[in-house]
Formats: sequence, structure tokens, C-alpha cells
Amino acid sequence: MAWRNMASFLSFWKFRNTSQQRRTGEVKLGTHTIQSHGTTLAWNHCYDWLILLLLAVIEVVVYVTGPFHRFVGKDMMTDLKYPMKDNTVPVWSVPMYAVLLPIAIFLLFYIRRKDVYDLHHGILGLLFAVLITAVITDSIKNAVGRPRPDFFYRCFPDGKDLYDVWGGVVCHGEHGVIKEGHKSFPSGHTSWSFAGLGFLSLYLSGKLKVFDRRGHVAKLCIVFFPLLVASLIGVSRVNDYWHHWQDVFAGGVLGLAVAAFCYRQFFPPPYDDEGWGPYAYFQALKESSANTDTFHETNVQNVQAAEIEIVNQQAGQHDVAAFYFNRNLSPTLDEMELGKR
Repeated sequence: MAWRNMASFLSFWKFRNTSQQRRTGEVKLGTHTIQSHGTTLAWNHCYDWLILLLLAVIEVVVYVTGPFHRFVGKDMMTDLKYPMKDNTVPVWSVPMYAVLLPIAIFLLFYIRRKDVYDLHHGILGLLFAVLITAVITDSIKNAVGRPRPDFFYRCFPDGKDLYDVWGGVVCHGEHGVIKEGHKSFPSGHTSWSFAGLGFLSLYLSGKLKVFDRRGHVAKLCIVFFPLLVASLIGVSRVNDYWHHWQDVFAGGVLGLAVAAFCYRQFFPPPYDDEGWGPYAYFQALKESSANTDTFHETNVQNVQAAEIEIVNQQAGQHDVAAFYFNRNLSPTLDEMELGKR
């Protein structure tokens, strides 16, 4: 019995040490870093990155392609005679605040949480939102060919208008300026802004747990701020006479809708209990938990098998001892029986 208790104690101690080592491994699995999981994660999404590259090429082709030159008559010039102005928000700044700024915020969260799934899916979803929005926006621009509010001075820079026999304009301005004048609908600045900053707003709402029902309205201010910036950029496009208000409205709806669709491909809705992390992160935790349960069951079975083996060995030892005892006892009994006779 003492040997059995000692063997059980040693088996339990070994199982306890192994379980502790396994729990330490789980902690390491919980911190999915770029070094440990970055290459594998990027390789698993290689087709997504290739599609992004294809979207970038399509965007360049669509942008270079000239727009449809819609008929513009003399009686339409009343609404197209606004002065030409420079952009309040330069074109080069759009990728800075719509792409690089959100990525910088994603990196800050990665430094804090060490979750490469969150970083990778955040960047991938953001780029998809911006590029899909860009392709759709420029495709509609070229197909519609709506003149900008300052089209008159693009067409007639000297202010002297000229029309053909059907009443259509005969422009004598620069070709590139006239070409850009037929790209009013929808607003590219606005759609890009709402795609990038809208995605950032959804990302922050999940990370800050805005919809945790605790009533912290200050979180809403942080979430609404990117949308406010995007809205003001849209207003500036109307103030600069580069777009009609309908162009800005359509661009904002388009960018925000694409951002929402792309965000939901990688993240739960912000109001969900798990809205603070990507789907892939929770899937990795489930797989880690399943491996832990399997490991635990295997160790329990090994301990039980070891105990059964020890019991069998002890039973065998008792049988051998009884055999020798009976063997030594048999001559004595025979002698006693002879003496009686």
C-alpha cells in the first residue's frame, strides 16, 4: 500500500509540473507577436495581399482613363460659373490622414497588446476599404462625367465662352484642366476620408468598448472625432467649388458603407462582447484551449494507466510471496500428518 501511495504521489507531481509548463506555453500563445506569428499570418493571407495589389493597379488604370464628356449647354453655365480655387485639403494629404494615421494608431494598440492578428487585420481591412472605395469612386466619376461647379473657367479661362450649333460648349482651356473638370460626382476626397477615418472610428469603438452599457459618453467623443474630420473635409470641397453638395453626400455614404463592410470581414460588431478583438484572435484562443483539454485528458489517462500498472505489479508480488509461503509450509504439514499416524 505504501508503494502504491508513493507512486500515485510521484505521478501527480509529474502531472502538476507538466500542467504548469503547459500553462506557461498558453501565456506565450496569448501574445501573438510579429516575430512569432507574423510571417505565417501574412502567408495565410497572401491571396488577400495579391488582390490588394490588383486593386491598386486597377485604380491607376481607372484614374488615368479619361471621363465621359457630358453635354454642357449654355443654359447650364449658371450653376457652373464659380471661381477656381486651390484645394483647402491638398490631394497628397489624403493618404496621410486616411491611411497612415489609422495605421499609426493600430501600431500603438499593437505595442500595448502584442496581438499581431489585430495589427494585420486592421491594416488589411483599412487598405481594402480605401482601395475598393477609390476604384468605385473613380469608376463612377468617369462614367458620369458631371462637370464641376467651376467648369466655366476651366473651359474658358479667359472668360470668353464659345458654343457650337447645338449649344454645346467649345472649350479652349488646358486639356488636363478640362478633363479634371468632368470628375465632379462623387467626391473623391470625401469618399477616401470616410473610408479611412470611418474604418478608424469603427476600430476605436470596438477597442474602447463604447457600447459596454456603462454610459461613458466621453468614449463617443473619441469615436465621433474621425467622422467629424471627414465631414469637414467634405464641406471644404463644396467651399472650394470643386464639388456640388450631392457629390459630397454620395462620397460620404459610399466611403462609410465600404468601410463598414470591410471592417466586419475581420472584426465583430463594436457592440458585441468580443468587439474589442478580431475574429482570428478568438479563433486562436479556442484552438489553444482545445489543445490544452486534449493534453489534460491524455495526462489523466497516463496517470491512471500508471496506477493500474503499479497495482498489477503489487498483486503479482503478493501472488509470488503466497506461492513460496505455501511451498515452504507443505513439508511441515506432511510431517505433522505422518507423526499423527
